[in-house]
Amino acid sequence: MTLAQRTRLVLAFARVLYENGQSTDETVAATARLGDALGLRATIIPRWGEVVLQAEDGDAGLVSVTDANPTGIDMHRVASTMRAVEELGAGRLTPLAAIDAVVRIATAAPPSAWMFALADAAVAVAVAVLSGVQHLAAATLIFMSAGTGSILRRRVTSYSANIFLPPFSAALLAGIVGALAVRYDLSSTLRLVAVCPCVVLVPGPHVLNGALDLMNGRIHLGANRLIYAGLVVVAISTGLLAGLALLGVSLPVDPPSRAVPLWQDIIASGLAVACFSVLFSGPFEMLRWPVAVGMASHALRWMAVRVFELGPATGTFLACLVVGLILTPVSRRSHVPFAAIAFACVVPMMPGVSLFRMASGLIQLADGSHTTFELIAETAANGSSAVLVILGMSLGLIVPKMAIDSLAARTTALRAEQAVLCR
Repeated sequence: MTLAQRTRLVLAFARVLYENGQSTDETVAATARLGDALGLRATIIPRWGEVVLQAEDGDAGLVSVTDANPTGIDMHRVASTMRAVEELGAGRLTPLAAIDAVVRIATAAPPSAWMFALADAAVAVAVAVLSGVQHLAAATLIFMSAGTGSILRRRVTSYSANIFLPPFSAALLAGIVGALAVRYDLSSTLRLVAVCPCVVLVPGPHVLNGALDLMNGRIHLGANRLIYAGLVVVAISTGLLAGLALLGVSLPVDPPSRAVPLWQDIIASGLAVACFSVLFSGPFEMLRWPVAVGMASHALRWMAVRVFELGPATGTFLACLVVGLILTPVSRRSHVPFAAIAFACVVPMMPGVSLFRMASGLIQLADGSHTTFELIAETAANGSSAVLVILGMSLGLIVPKMAIDSLAARTTALRAEQAVLCR
């Protein structure tokens, strides 16, 4: 193969990993290994919207650029691509066969629309159970609203390339359904019929990947990831509140909370983790890890908050710390993106409801007609609680990963040095 052909092959592998949720460090490392297998010194520079590859072969060099938007999450594609990189490095896959393999992986069809819709609906109901839903009619409406919203997102995506329109459309539908539920006395002040289908839309993996990039010094890329995630949350909040406002219903800023028993928390979290793994196209043989770890981490968080009264942010940090310690080695061995498998475990901990209530409070404050000290205090409390919980999640998941990755890199370097000395 010529230098240009090998460069295109490496760039194709890097693009699949980058676009489907693999962390930047893992993508860079996999690209370097693939370049070594092809006799190249390959270095990629990922940016928002593109990937730049610098390839050198002796005195010859080539710089290539390809468009790449890191807005997707597909664990199966990432795992298949990482296995192909290993097989190519071990000589079990030829470069010509690798071209066909990466094309097949990149164009693999996602799970069917009905499976996505069913998983979305089940996650929304599980979040509602964790939030204290008490009536079957409300749970049924949540199931139908989230499932229909999932199908609507697929439809909107096929007609528009705007990345914010699908979550906005699904949130708008959820807001309208939630408002109708309030009008017909099928929803309490918690407004779970409206907010639970929207929690599914929060882009948690992008928050984690963005935090990873920031902590590794990739300021520009990390900031872009977090800005994208923030804009998606804004689109969701706008759609939700607009749907409620169409029928004259508001989202309370300070509704009374409801506690759930431990057994209910564990079962609902296990269902949410399993369904979110389906949404991220996780391999079925991998389900046992996120489900088991997710249920254990939610039990730990319940104990920390309900028994030891540590507070939501501290309880979330401890639970995510356990998730990071266990799933970092698992993600390395199975070649699935850490952000996806880790977020699937902790998705019910994501403070999406607090973010939506904060947005509702800000709109009420902007209106100015009902401004009170209580409204200001509750809006600030929702915002600060959401920020602290997200910070606790990010640190709890990322710190163990960075420590384990650093230890693994040192071990690999030491073995390489020993192999050289033995020769």
